Amino acid sequence: MAWTLVVPLKPLSRAKSRLADAAADHVRPGLALAFAQDTVGAALACRAVRGVTVVTDDPLAARELSALGARVLPDPPGGGLNAALAQGALAVRRQSPAAAVAALNADLPALRPAELEQVLEAASAFPRAFLADAAGVGTTLLTAAAGVELSPAFGGSSRARHRASGAREIRLRGVDSVRRDVDTAEDLRAALALGVGPHTAQHALL
Repeated sequence: MAWTLVVPLKPLSRAKSRLADAAADHVRPGLALAFAQDTVGAALACRAVRGVTVVTDDPLAARELSALGARVLPDPPGGGLNAALAQGALAVRRQSPAAAVAALNADLPALRPAELEQVLEAASAFPRAFLADAAGVGTTLLTAAAGVELSPAFGGSSRARHRASGAREIRLRGVDSVRRDVDTAEDLRAALALGVGPHTAQHALL
């Protein structure tokens, strides 16, 4: 099964505020962009991925991620994260009605294409599926097979919400790079230990 991924990205000036203890205010926008560049680059290199759609209103991020090969769509005004994901999935299916879609966090700088492929292969067995983050509270990936609504419920304790919605939790070992999103300095250290992509490596301060 080939997947089209939807990646949401808020304006870089407002991104990664919880990294304040690891990166100065003027550094965090560049770090957030680097996370997204490494995430999108790795996703596009995954054999199970047919394309990546980024939903953002940030002009710099739109330009840089488009240059990597992503399709970029504007963020719906005032809608928030889940509205952005729902709009992205809808846009994908307007072009390809039978597309299998997946929502992927933009802050996975250690993402490995082969590990993402393993997760997507496991997800292909279910109408909807999700992967919990490394903390076991949130979600880094949510999938919906052809003809199935994505119904994203990201933010906070999204693992419990996605499970309650009927999505099947993917439980695989050896896919740490797909689970390691970065919100805090501790998360960044863990991602660096896994080995981050080239853009994040240039910006990492720890």
